Amino acid sequence: MLINLFYSLRDAKLPVSVKEYLTLLEALKRNVISPSLDEFYYLARMTLVKDEQHFDKFDRAFSAFFNGVASKSEAAFNLPLDWLKEKFNRELSPEEKTRIEAMGGFDKLMERLKKLFDEQKGRHEGGNRWIGTGGTSPFGNGGYNPEGVRMGGTSGNRTAVKVWDARAYRDYDDKVEIGTRNIKIALRRLRRFAREGAAEELNLPDTIRSTAANAGWLDLKMVPERHNKVKVLMLLDVGGSMDDHIKRTEELFSAAKAEFKHLEFYYFHNCVYDFLWKNNRRRHEERIPTWDVLRKFTPDYKLIFVGDATMSQYEILQPGGSVEYNNPEAGAVWLRRLADQFPHHAWLNPEPEGLWAHRQSVSTIREMLGHRMYPLTLSGLESAMRVLSK
Repeated sequence: MLINLFYSLRDAKLPVSVKEYLTLLEALKRNVISPSLDEFYYLARMTLVKDEQHFDKFDRAFSAFFNGVASKSEAAFNLPLDWLKEKFNRELSPEEKTRIEAMGGFDKLMERLKKLFDEQKGRHEGGNRWIGTGGTSPFGNGGYNPEGVRMGGTSGNRTAVKVWDARAYRDYDDKVEIGTRNIKIALRRLRRFAREGAAEELNLPDTIRSTAANAGWLDLKMVPERHNKVKVLMLLDVGGSMDDHIKRTEELFSAAKAEFKHLEFYYFHNCVYDFLWKNNRRRHEERIPTWDVLRKFTPDYKLIFVGDATMSQYEILQPGGSVEYNNPEAGAVWLRRLADQFPHHAWLNPEPEGLWAHRQSVSTIREMLGHRMYPLTLSGLESAMRVLSK
């Protein structure tokens, strides 16, 4: 069985060697783990994967080999694991979907969820009331409701206002090979404005030598600017609907790392709240308070948000509106604090600009940031850099 796993990993383009495979077998022979699939997963990853950048590829190959064995969920309310498994994916016709109405507000949704947890005694599939799988209830997984709470697993719809599931995001790759230099050239506009505004300094030793060699005629030599002095703080939305824009976001991130010597970055999901993180694999353990970021960086930093701004209005305007936890303050409060701290700010949106008018959350964030939202296109980058340089 394990030799097939080895070949599956090799087929997934993972650099797994025979020596590492033999190390895994030796560890199993010595009974270093208990007979648990979870423990075997960590042992296999530790022995077979040499570089953390391959973890996501390993996860996909491992999951495919074991036919979708589910990992443990961190769902709230101690939900039974089998409820979190999608038993079937019920397809509803457009007419059926239009007949399913929202429940009438976030507060009522959460009140009803709490009441159902108190009343429901067993598991449930289908239907429109209880928490379960494949139905039209606002709570559960694998069904459809335009304004519900998804619990565990994956779903073909992105309409939930809250998701109780230990979702794993991966870091954006800052070493992506960019097929064109156009993104770098657009970002370089910000550097050029910084150079134009900087005062040149006299290089006295070179001036003396050049003047002496020029028969006493004064020949001034200036110190060239050797380093890019622009300071950039980049906040990157990750996961969810941003999965559709990974390639372009990675191209931007890679170009920014190459162009800006002073670049700091953090991740958020959908909207900024009271904490950010640097590593998506450890985002639950290594949270960085947003207040610390506000205190750490001075107002001369150029703040760049990168995200599709596509979310529920609750996530922006209401405390507790985050899809992942009960945030004590609304996302709008934190966006305003960041905009006030960093007057040079802009939002780059990878979604086509023609769709913005049809997304209420996009319009809300645009208005909050003084319409400083630009598409993640070459012309959009040019416009954003021009605004940031003022």
